[in-house]
Amino acid sequence: MDFYYLPGSAPCRAVQMTAAAVGVELNLKLTNLMAGEHMKPEFLKLNPQHTVPTLVDNGFSLWESRAIQIYLVEKYGKDDKLYPKDPQKRAVVNQRLYFDMGTLYQRFGDYWYPQIFAKQPASAEKEEKMKEAVAFLNTFLEGNNYAAGNDLTIADLSLAASIATYEVAGFDFAPYPNVAAWLARCKANAPGYDLNQAGADEFKAKFLS
Repeated sequence: MDFYYLPGSAPCRAVQMTAAAVGVELNLKLTNLMAGEHMKPEFLKLNPQHTVPTLVDNGFSLWESRAIQIYLVEKYGKDDKLYPKDPQKRAVVNQRLYFDMGTLYQRFGDYWYPQIFAKQPASAEKEEKMKEAVAFLNTFLEGNNYAAGNDLTIADLSLAASIATYEVAGFDFAPYPNVAAWLARCKANAPGYDLNQAGADEFKAKFLS
C-alpha cells in the first residue's frame, strides 16, 4: 500500500509504528510539501484536503493519522491488543487519541510552529499550555504502564510520536516522571520506534537546529 508521508511529521511516524506493529509493509512515497507536491492534481484526487499522512490501500484512500492507525489494526491486526474490542477499553484508547490530536500534539504546534515558520518570539503562555498537556498525560499514566492501561495500544504509538518531538525540542520531562518512564518503555517495546526516533531527529535537524 502506498504511504504519502514526511519522516519529520509526528502523525506520519505514528502510522509507521502502527504498520510495524501489525506487520504491514508500506510503500513509502516521500511528499515534498515545500515543493507543493501535495497540491498536484493527482494527489488532490487521493486527498482533497491535501495533507500527509495519506494511505492508499488497493485503491482505498484515507488520511488523518489516527483514522489510518485504526484502519490498519482493524484490517490487519492479528488480535485486538492494539485496539481492544471491549467498549470501555476502546473508549479509553479513543480518548487518548483525541487528547493527542486536540491537546498534546496541538499545543506543541501552537508553541513551536509560529517560531519555526513565522519567526515569531516564544510565547510564555503557550509554553505553559504545552506543559499542562504533558502534565495531563502524566496523570493519565499514574498506576499504568501505558496510556490506556497496562498494554501497549495505538494510543501509545500516536502519543509517543508527539512526545518524541517534544523530546528533540528539548522539553524537560523531569517534573513528569510517569511520562519519562512511559517514554522509556515505548522506546524499548514499541514496534518501529527506530523510525519514530529517526523522524524526530530529522524534524530537529530541519527546524530546531
